[in-house]
Amino acid sequence: MITFKIIIFIVAGIILGALIGFWIRKRIIERQYESIKNYSRKIINEAHRKAKTVKKEAMLRAKDTIYQMKLDFEKETKEKKGQLQTQERRLFHKEENLDKKIEQYEIKEKALDKRENQISQIENELNERKKQYDELVVKQREQLERIAGISIEEAKKLLILSMESEARHDAAKLIRKIENEAREVAQHKSQEIIALAIKRYAGDFVAEKTVSVVSLPNEEMKGRIIGREGRNIRAIEAATGIDLIIDDTPEAVILSGFNPVRREVAKVVLERLIDDGRIHPARIEEMVKKVNKEIEAAIKEAGEQATFDVGVHGINPELIKLIGRLKYRSSYAQNVLQHSREVAFICGIMASELGLNVKKAKRAGLLHDIGKAVDHEVEGPHAIIGADLAKKYGESDAVVHAIAAHHEDIHPDSVLAILVQAADTLSGARPGARQEMLESYIKRLDELEKIALSFNGVSQSYAIQAGREIRIMVEGEKIDDDHAFVLCKDIANKIEKELTYPGQIKVTVIRETRAVEYAK
Repeated sequence: MITFKIIIFIVAGIILGALIGFWIRKRIIERQYESIKNYSRKIINEAHRKAKTVKKEAMLRAKDTIYQMKLDFEKETKEKKGQLQTQERRLFHKEENLDKKIEQYEIKEKALDKRENQISQIENELNERKKQYDELVVKQREQLERIAGISIEEAKKLLILSMESEARHDAAKLIRKIENEAREVAQHKSQEIIALAIKRYAGDFVAEKTVSVVSLPNEEMKGRIIGREGRNIRAIEAATGIDLIIDDTPEAVILSGFNPVRREVAKVVLERLIDDGRIHPARIEEMVKKVNKEIEAAIKEAGEQATFDVGVHGINPELIKLIGRLKYRSSYAQNVLQHSREVAFICGIMASELGLNVKKAKRAGLLHDIGKAVDHEVEGPHAIIGADLAKKYGESDAVVHAIAAHHEDIHPDSVLAILVQAADTLSGARPGARQEMLESYIKRLDELEKIALSFNGVSQSYAIQAGREIRIMVEGEKIDDDHAFVLCKDIANKIEKELTYPGQIKVTVIRETRAVEYAK
């Protein structure tokens, strides 16, 4: 019984404790809820306050922006207004000018109308007079045709033919007379000067080839020059810039290249390597460097020797080197350095005879082909290239002009230029000076004869004196003496335009009249 009561008390205590705990927990939750509610209310109030602040700031910024926009708009409006006022003033001035021009045009138009009326009256009068003139001309023509017995067209043709024939004949006579007089005065003196120049200077003949040939001691040397897998021949070609041609030619190697200086270097290098016997890439490079220095020294020495022989001083050292390079250059198998020296001597002799500056003439003659030293590297005619080089290195305008004009690339405007032309022709045209390929030589002779035969009245033509003279036979019935002179000049002009040749070509026209009769 006691135990049951204890249990009841315990249960009652537990229930009472649970109720008290539930009440305490409820009070704690209510307090927390109240605290959270107060905190939330505080956050909301803070947010409302910040929102008001942001709103005020935004309003202020918006007002500032609106105010700035208003200022910008007023400024822009003011500028536009000023521009519009300026344009308005310009338009007003233009309108005033247009009004003035319109008034002037109206005045001119009235004057033109008045002039037009006057011209109309004059035209009417002229038309009346023209009609009267035409009627008179018709009557005169009818009378002339009745008197002469031929029509007007026939009379015109006869008159034109007669006048044309007479004019041609008179022109040919006048040309012949003038040129004969000029020849009589100039031929004797020019022949005397040229003969004296040739007599006083007899140039040596030097033949150069476009390829060089190196002789070998035996056929085995070809294999040594080629080297293992061709390394030696490749090294020589790379170091010198020259092609080596090793073919079936017995005991010989051919060197081919457009640059004569490089070809000479390759020739000397190969000869020394053959003599030395040690042929390998390192030795080849060493030998090429050594020979290059020697050739450069030889070039400079040749240039200095040429200037010394000619008697020309004060030439730029770079020009002297270029003169020396001409030693390894040839034209039509004629050595260009030797040719330049000949031209210098001939120019000096002729200048002396004519009373001109001998030093300047020799200088122009020596430098006239200087462009050929670099014409394989620079594009253009060698005369123009040479003139540019001479100008670059301080030569006088007279010498530069003589160099540029010696092949008619520009028109020669001085006696010095004509002297250089003449001396150049004499040096190139002398017997043995130049050589030509047989094929091109025969082709030139054939073209020379064809040009002569292309003219009316020519019956036969013969190229003689190795193509330096052409003799033309004409039909005596078609070509008279005066017309033969004109025909000769026309053929010479056509040859100059269509053919390229060294020196000059003499054109001779031969007209023969034969009278044959038989006595019976």
